[in-house]
Amino acid sequence: MHKTTQTPTIRVSKALKLLCCGTLLFMNSLNAQTVTPWITSGDQTKLLQQQATVSFGTNSGTNPSTVTVNAGTTYQTMDGFGYTLTEGSCEVISGMAATQQNQLLNDLYNPTTGLNASVVRISIAASDLSSSSYSYNETSGDTNMNNFSLNGPDLTYLVPILKKILLINPNIKILATPWSAPRWMKTNGAWVGGSLQTQYYAAYAKYFVKYFDAMKAQGINIWGITPQNEPENPNNEPSMLMNSTEQKNFINQQLGPQMAAAGYGNIKIIAFDHNCDNTAYPIDVLNNSSYVDGAAFHLYLGNISAMSTVKTQTNKNVYFTEQYTGSGGSFSGDFGWHMQNVVIGSTNNWSKTVLEWNAANNSSLGPRTPGGCSTCLGAITVNNSTSYTKNVAYYIIGQISKFVKPGAVRIGASSTNSSIQSAAFKNPDGSTALVVYNSGGSSNTIKVVSGSSAFNYAVPASSAVTFTWSSGTPPPTEFPGYYNIISRNSNKGLDVADNATTSGSRIQQYDITNGGGSNQRWKFVPDGSGNYYIIVKSTGMYLAVENNGTADGLKVQQKTFSSSNEFKWTVTSLGTGYYKIINVNSSKSLDVENVSTANGANIQVWSYTGGLNQQWQLVQVESSTAKSALAAQTTVVENTSSNDMTIFVNETDDSLKIDTNHEGDAEVQVFNITGQPVLKKNVKFVKGNQAEVEISRLPKGVYIVKVNDSKGSYSKKILKQ
Repeated sequence: MHKTTQTPTIRVSKALKLLCCGTLLFMNSLNAQTVTPWITSGDQTKLLQQQATVSFGTNSGTNPSTVTVNAGTTYQTMDGFGYTLTEGSCEVISGMAATQQNQLLNDLYNPTTGLNASVVRISIAASDLSSSSYSYNETSGDTNMNNFSLNGPDLTYLVPILKKILLINPNIKILATPWSAPRWMKTNGAWVGGSLQTQYYAAYAKYFVKYFDAMKAQGINIWGITPQNEPENPNNEPSMLMNSTEQKNFINQQLGPQMAAAGYGNIKIIAFDHNCDNTAYPIDVLNNSSYVDGAAFHLYLGNISAMSTVKTQTNKNVYFTEQYTGSGGSFSGDFGWHMQNVVIGSTNNWSKTVLEWNAANNSSLGPRTPGGCSTCLGAITVNNSTSYTKNVAYYIIGQISKFVKPGAVRIGASSTNSSIQSAAFKNPDGSTALVVYNSGGSSNTIKVVSGSSAFNYAVPASSAVTFTWSSGTPPPTEFPGYYNIISRNSNKGLDVADNATTSGSRIQQYDITNGGGSNQRWKFVPDGSGNYYIIVKSTGMYLAVENNGTADGLKVQQKTFSSSNEFKWTVTSLGTGYYKIINVNSSKSLDVENVSTANGANIQVWSYTGGLNQQWQLVQVESSTAKSALAAQTTVVENTSSNDMTIFVNETDDSLKIDTNHEGDAEVQVFNITGQPVLKKNVKFVKGNQAEVEISRLPKGVYIVKVNDSKGSYSKKILKQ
């Protein structure tokens, strides 16, 4: 990573507005709605500290510092926030006593009691904040990767800490990035600088696939990768140069096809991963690779508005993946610059993630390689085995990650005062989070307006305030999709015991990893009167109480549907990101037996007392329709009329057969169910003939096929078996 320090304030350009495919539920009038403020002040008198609540009232009068929130204007969906968990971070955390280690990991990653850091960036082999430079295959010429192994620092330190984090937050997204290929694949045969030799493109792609296999064998699924950290920086240790042409060729010729063939086509490939001073590089890669989901950025050089430029010119996703705070900086200066440019700046320029650099290091700012960063300050300093200190990056990320949940949608927020910067989000549970930073030298009483309601609040100088309020609405009903239903008490999810397929089978709580199996995914279907049927994906059966009973302690089961209130549930927001789920027939609450935190504990119904074992988080893990899966792909028009397009999979030759009833040139794009592009091809339609697209490299699964021709755009969902 570059060690360049940047101090000037960057003004965020207003991003181009996207239209969402769905409609978000929101309240036009919020009178008397309670708002909870959380403050981090530049003078450190308040550090992510909850303040007394305020209430919305009637909007009247004027204020030169007015922030207007508009829930009807929607932008990108957020994947989450967090830090880079380097091997060095894991080494110092591993040296802590069990109690303090558990407390530290919960401080960072617990969705309820901690910061809810929901994306973790890790290095593929060594980064510059590893204790040494290493790769997973040091055998020169081993192009088949016979000697690939995680053995060494990663298996010793990184993997065990990751497993502990996954127990705390099973839905965390893992982004993996190499700092260098193995030395024998490079033009200079060294850790520092050099480029990947073209003769080793296939071997290096296989290296990635072997990495996915090895991590999966450890129970760790990778969410996304960038092919190279800072591909224009040859001075770090380790480091490797990779220009845009090399990155395109490596992805298109080897990495993308090999990942798809190995069943890893669902892992996001995110290009670039470098500074905002270069937009030509990511635009080139994104516009010339169907395998690439988007581009990642740092801000050691350039202007954060570069992210909007790339988003607008490619219509692909953008991610902010790294910024460090230095050991010589001031808390107030670093907190303010990062809040304005990284947190508020990147999200207002379409970023789906906000990641700071190192999660933790020791009091000597290590471990690090001989050429690694010597001034990078971790979010946490581990002082010794029983003591750690929270640094400025802890509060930079915490000011947003604690309140903006994965799956939140950025909504409209505008300020009439340039010293008040803001970004607003609508969470999956319908609650709103508004992040405000006052860059002025004195306290400023601002007015926050939402619909016809408003409240006033004094924001201290050089301070950030995150305001949260609940809409009190149930989970979204337009695109219900599938959710993990997570106990607030145990952080474990509803699970059909033993993945059973019979009516009457027991429901338990169990750990959920990366969204869990289909026996842990639940769909909310409205009954038309404000209640819901809750249906498990694995069998299509309904959540119900045994024997249609009404007593405390009756077990909850999956059951074949019949028209009875035992199958109906009222889902009510508690205003904290959690819900109570009440059975309509018994008026009893969904409840974990004996307030247990153990895997396998029974789910029952019990009179509602407000206990943590009766509070549930709903985490959306899957969209159930092509329309919701492609909500971010605004150029896709869902059109299921058979008059517009006929499409089917020919299993004989593993191809798509497409007929639009039109003639002429067209572009065919294939997306996986999460909206990631996996294939693009130009075809020519001739009247009476079907166009053909080979899909032999795509693994089995559900895909959305989009055709653009002179008459319009057409999308259909297909299943490759």
